[in-house]
Amino acid sequence: MLRALSLVLLAAAPAWGGGPLSVVTTTTDLKALVEAVGGDRVQVDALAPPLADPHAVEVKPGQLVKLKAAALLVRIGLDHEPWLTRVLRSVSDPRFAPGSPHYLDTAKGIQLLQAETPRVRSERGVHVHSFGNTHYWLDPENARPITAAILDALARLAPADRAHFEANRKRFLAQLDAALRRWSQAMAPYRSVRVVVVHETWPYFADRFGLTVVAAVEPTPGVPPSPAYLASLIQKMKEAGVKLLIAEPSANASVVSQVAARSGARVVTLIPSVGGDPEARDYLALFDLNIKRLTEALTAAR
Repeated sequence: MLRALSLVLLAAAPAWGGGPLSVVTTTTDLKALVEAVGGDRVQVDALAPPLADPHAVEVKPGQLVKLKAAALLVRIGLDHEPWLTRVLRSVSDPRFAPGSPHYLDTAKGIQLLQAETPRVRSERGVHVHSFGNTHYWLDPENARPITAAILDALARLAPADRAHFEANRKRFLAQLDAALRRWSQAMAPYRSVRVVVVHETWPYFADRFGLTVVAAVEPTPGVPPSPAYLASLIQKMKEAGVKLLIAEPSANASVVSQVAARSGARVVTLIPSVGGDPEARDYLALFDLNIKRLTEALTAAR
């Protein structure tokens, strides 16, 4: 089977004959941003589905074929995709090495949060934010440097289309500016509200919209909490007057229910990636949905 797959990958020689650029991204969020810049000049596929654990993705043979044929690979970077090393080893294509024009790590140029937080790297591949928090796309302001990097990468591969990419990005940023004013206005009454998160997915989002994250249910990203830790967390939530617990669809429902019941906090489930809910159909819609859910939950928790 491995031999057959290798032959398929060799047959899928990368080629671009002037049609849409074939781009593979590691996440649906990057897919949405590449599409915003590239428009009809790109064809984009994401390796990780929106509701899967983004740090433990099983890439299918058909996706490997698409990657081998792609003109560009776009990734989150840091330790967000520990599975990508294995994928690139399978593809064995020097074009997707750091520094290549066919490889884009969008973490470059991002002002990372929690970069100074000491982490113990797991030898079992557990995602522990060793280099800083990886969920930087959840600050919508970071769409500016991300799309700037995407524009440059696309224009290097298709220089004749640079003006098209620039116009698309300009249009997207105008929509982003209008949306940011709308989101900031909706969140203004809740600035400095204290919340607890299940996974450290939300520091960029919280920082942008003025929430104070008191603690995380996972003491270390990806590591389940012990009973003793949960007891201390619940006590801390009560003392701090935390009224809201932010979870993701993939969160352990039993643990979330236990913390909510014992602390008295209301649970709100936010969507971390484009496509994780039918309403989160693109990058801006992702924030529309999360701001809507959050403001409704904060109003009810008062």
